Amino acid sequence: MRIAIISDIHANLEALEKAFEIIDYKKIDRVYCLGDIIGYGANPNECVAALLSRGVSAIIGNHDKAALDLRVAAQFNRYARAAVEWTAKQLTQANIEYLSNLPYTIVADDCTFVHATPDKPEEWNYIVSEYDAQEFFEFFTTPICWVGHSHVSGVFCEDMKTVEVEKGKRYIVNVGSIGQPRNGDWRLSFGIFDLDEWRYEHVVSEYNVALARKKIVEAGLPPYLGDRLLSGM
Repeated sequence: MRIAIISDIHANLEALEKAFEIIDYKKIDRVYCLGDIIGYGANPNECVAALLSRGVSAIIGNHDKAALDLRVAAQFNRYARAAVEWTAKQLTQANIEYLSNLPYTIVADDCTFVHATPDKPEEWNYIVSEYDAQEFFEFFTTPICWVGHSHVSGVFCEDMKTVEVEKGKRYIVNVGSIGQPRNGDWRLSFGIFDLDEWRYEHVVSEYNVALARKKIVEAGLPPYLGDRLLSGM
């Protein structure tokens, strides 16, 4: 069985639709979403609907939580705060209820899925390096913990040496961001994992970024949020 792990969609419908095209082409069996479905982009309701229509197993991210409770956005920068305030006004009641019921963690398919970190996922801390990752292996028991949140992909092995996913070792893997990459590459990013062969594929793809940017500007959101999509920063 093969699973796809997507994260940090951030209401970027164009990127999400392209990711699903790839997922369909590769005949993936199951899809997990690591949160931050909304925030920043112009299509929050449409992105939630896309996940629901496909039966995606999702967890909650900090931007999802902030749209439900604006106090969570207290530490956001002004662009992120403006986006989440706008998003909160756009959400349908049905989508508010959906987001409100998302868990912080899923354990399934011999994997752990969280948005930020496995110890206290509700505190939204970051894993950005091998050294960051080391303190979190004790907080999950599965071979792999999948994370997002930083928008930068990476494979972190418990032995601090291995850079490819191999059976018999433990990993924290960041799949990057569907809707707002921050690694200097504007293309969408996600992961595919073959549970039978224990093989990980990191997927990157172009999408209609110009349209995603245009919709952000036309929605009245800060133009910076659209401009940054073009550079992946």
